[in-house]
Amino acid sequence: MKSTIQEQQNTINKEMIENYWEKALTFREYLEVAEERFHNNPDKNDEHQEYYELGLQRTNRTVKTYKVDELQVEKLEAKNFTGKILMISEPWCGDASATVPAVSRFFDAAGFEVRVFLRDSDHGLIDHFLTDGSQSIPKVLILNDDFSVRNVWGPRPQHGMDLLKKFKADEIAYPREDFYNDLQVYYAKNRGKDAIEEIINMI
Repeated sequence: MKSTIQEQQNTINKEMIENYWEKALTFREYLEVAEERFHNNPDKNDEHQEYYELGLQRTNRTVKTYKVDELQVEKLEAKNFTGKILMISEPWCGDASATVPAVSRFFDAAGFEVRVFLRDSDHGLIDHFLTDGSQSIPKVLILNDDFSVRNVWGPRPQHGMDLLKKFKADEIAYPREDFYNDLQVYYAKNRGKDAIEEIINMI
């Protein structure tokens, strides 16, 4: 029986995702890249150089303070999910420093494979998962066993998106500095819980 165009497209997509999965990093390897770029970046023209130290500090803080929520683990188990988690990120990203470590720790503790693909190593992946036309990160790809994409989350929890909407609605009344500060305070207090809850709900 001949496959339909849609079936052929699905096969191509799954093969593409599997290829990116094979190139992706473990969370430990992702941290090693962050450390290297901060201390001795091989790319001397990296436009994000000034953000690596802060990103690394925030990532390490999330790693140290995050605690797995057993109720969320139970909720995930009830989903009977058997796939994988592939995140698209970069160590300099402020949103990623709050979300990537927590999501990685949670799904790893729950017994799932988690990998991180560096967005700027190949834009071919992020270009399939744009946010309003932009390559916003982090993105969390919920993958089925066959590498088909079950759902996609990101780049921020709903509260973060609400803060962004408030900022864009009136940048004078709610300036950029206040938006960034409120967002980071929220991330520090929430410790990835909202992001994980939203991801579980999408499975």
